[in-house]
Amino acid sequence: MKSTENYFKQIERLKNVLDISDAVIIGAGAGLSTSAGFTYSGERFDKYFSDFKNKYGFTDMYYGGFYPYKSPEEYWAYWSRYVYINRYEPAKSTVYTDLLELIKEKDYFVITTNVDHQFQKSGFDKHRLFYTQGDYGLFQCSVPCHNKTYNNEDIIKQMMKEQKNMRIPTDLIPYCPKCGKPMTMNLRSDNRFVEDDGWHIAAERYSNFIRRHKNMKVLFFELGIGENTPVIIKYTFWNMTYENPNAVYACVNLKNYIYPNEIKKQSICINSDIRKVILDLKHC
Repeated sequence: MKSTENYFKQIERLKNVLDISDAVIIGAGAGLSTSAGFTYSGERFDKYFSDFKNKYGFTDMYYGGFYPYKSPEEYWAYWSRYVYINRYEPAKSTVYTDLLELIKEKDYFVITTNVDHQFQKSGFDKHRLFYTQGDYGLFQCSVPCHNKTYNNEDIIKQMMKEQKNMRIPTDLIPYCPKCGKPMTMNLRSDNRFVEDDGWHIAAERYSNFIRRHKNMKVLFFELGIGENTPVIIKYTFWNMTYENPNAVYACVNLKNYIYPNEIKKQSICINSDIRKVILDLKHC
């Protein structure tokens, strides 16, 4: 079903639910980072990848990320830019810090499919975060020969600084310190994704948080979840809302603002920009 309530009535209702909730569980997808300015096409893509666009006809960053480059030097020239601007460059918007200001006094937890690390960079407690799909800031063995990840900030910044003509110097190509095979990004794209110790610890914290707040007044606050991976957050939020009569499911999205009829009375779905909604909630 789609919500037809007046926008400001929805904001008021959501603010009231937020105020009385025992816990807030944020489920965040790409739409949240898009609202914060991390767009992957258009002007931002042209600014950083015009040379790749002219050579290969790429139309967005995602397309270039899957292209079979002929050399690792070119592959890492592309990916170092990709990672740098989406992981290490400061955000130009206050969406994440505004969200934190809104919920920081609540007992909260964040589960996200985003891999840009913006929650932790914006001051969210790292012990209340579960990045299910990886992190742009981590390398892993491409095999993988072991379940460990490696911080890549220094090498990514060096690749950015030293690349020329869409290539990095050969001596900057990262290789696994154990087996010598090429390193790759720690991003879930196939069954080779490494779930390291930190991933499992975060997953356990999330499970414990859910367990501790069973049947309490919980706000499942979904922000910018699309259709690529709905089973990770959207569907589980629906199920947990259905199983808990004290829970409320809230969804903010420009496009995907549906919910099952079974949780109609427990749902608040707002078809609007996330940044606008967060600001309106702060001033409600």
